[in-house]
Amino acid sequence: MTETKFKPVAEQLAYLKKGVAEIIPEAELTAKLEKSLKTGKPLRAKLGVDPTAPDIHLGHMVVIEKLRQFQILGHKAVFLIGDFTAMVGDPTGQSETRPPLSREQVNSNAQTYLEQVFKILDRKKTEIRYNSEWLDKLTAQEIIKLCAYPLARMLEREDFRSRLAAAQDASRQNPPFQPFEETVTPTMRQSFPDPRLTQASHPKRQASISIHELLYPLLVAYDSVVLEADVELGATEQKFNLLMGREIQREYGQETQVAMMMPILVGLDGQRKMSKSLDNYVGIMESPSEMFGKLMSISDDLMWSYWQLLTILPDTDITDLRRKVAADQTHPMSVKTALAKRIVCDFHGNEAAERAANEFQRVFRDRQAPQEMKKIILKRMPMGISVRTQSESTSSSHMAPGLSRGPEKWAKLLAYLGEVASTSEAERLIKQGGFEIDGSLVKDPASKLDLNQPGSYEVRVGKKKFLRIIVE
Repeated sequence: MTETKFKPVAEQLAYLKKGVAEIIPEAELTAKLEKSLKTGKPLRAKLGVDPTAPDIHLGHMVVIEKLRQFQILGHKAVFLIGDFTAMVGDPTGQSETRPPLSREQVNSNAQTYLEQVFKILDRKKTEIRYNSEWLDKLTAQEIIKLCAYPLARMLEREDFRSRLAAAQDASRQNPPFQPFEETVTPTMRQSFPDPRLTQASHPKRQASISIHELLYPLLVAYDSVVLEADVELGATEQKFNLLMGREIQREYGQETQVAMMMPILVGLDGQRKMSKSLDNYVGIMESPSEMFGKLMSISDDLMWSYWQLLTILPDTDITDLRRKVAADQTHPMSVKTALAKRIVCDFHGNEAAERAANEFQRVFRDRQAPQEMKKIILKRMPMGISVRTQSESTSSSHMAPGLSRGPEKWAKLLAYLGEVASTSEAERLIKQGGFEIDGSLVKDPASKLDLNQPGSYEVRVGKKKFLRIIVE
């Protein structure tokens, strides 16, 4: 390696600081970059992820995008799969113990994670590690050494403080000298993940803290020791764990890592963090058109944080865009369109992003039906109605015994197909003018589709949903 491999330190630092909430300490990051430039040795930037669910959304991509930026600058991106720690459960932000996952669940989720992550990271330049490689092999003596950490310091963590206080309140309500009920403090055997047990077999946890949860920050800190991390990335809510990594590295005689925290991405509603449960998310495996439409729905103010947190565009360029919008030299719609295209391109490619942009223009600005829309094919069969669904990315089929083989209300059909929440919701939508068939408005909630008669119908449901209903 040569000194010319890396850009000047000031340029690297400015690029890496884009969108960052906090760097602890920034002076150390500067020193590490200077040493890297001098020696030609890349920094090891670590990001640890516990694969507790199979799919990820743009909110998860904020720290992954930052890891990509280290990679772009020539540093080593270390993507750590917490296959061991996922079975313990991260207590961050939890008011109760996370339900344990089996190794099979974790491994399955990990594979899906990697498929999605490599849409952003360069597979050939990414070091993939699993912390079971070393945590599975820790001896009792090594665990005791790792646990030589002040309990008082551990309990400074807000999550633990609040839960401990709640558990103490619960204990005061019990008669003297009586053990807590199992729902408050289950045995260690029940608390620690056992692959022979299902999640359903674990009792409900309340505010108590289990010993293995106290181990979690120590285990993820030990990951940094093994990986010899120079920088660790995480969300702001992971600050305690990242700082623990610095302390444990120091205890093991290593140079301490820099903790770089990224802010939480605000969801489509502009108020709460992006979450699947809040239905304000953009899934990275969604179709290009779906992703594009969701991104175009965010407010003009919110789009600037998306530019910062989800793209590799330098801060100087983003600042220039903001200046042009403020001076009415550029319309915010065109800037938002460029953002949506860039993000969709990251996950689906440039051609798909262009198609999605053209489709959006056609549907929402030119008020025309999309060229490609979800197809639902209904066919009479001896056992009932067969339903076959085809969209950009998926295809499925099933029998629909709940549908009649003759005329059927559109409201019931739409609800049965899952295009609206319920029949009553579909009827309300139809009454309010949110339903069209072949470009003609239908406002009668009792209107029907004759499943005896073959035909093809272009249907609009609400403002954004278009379907092709085909009766065979």
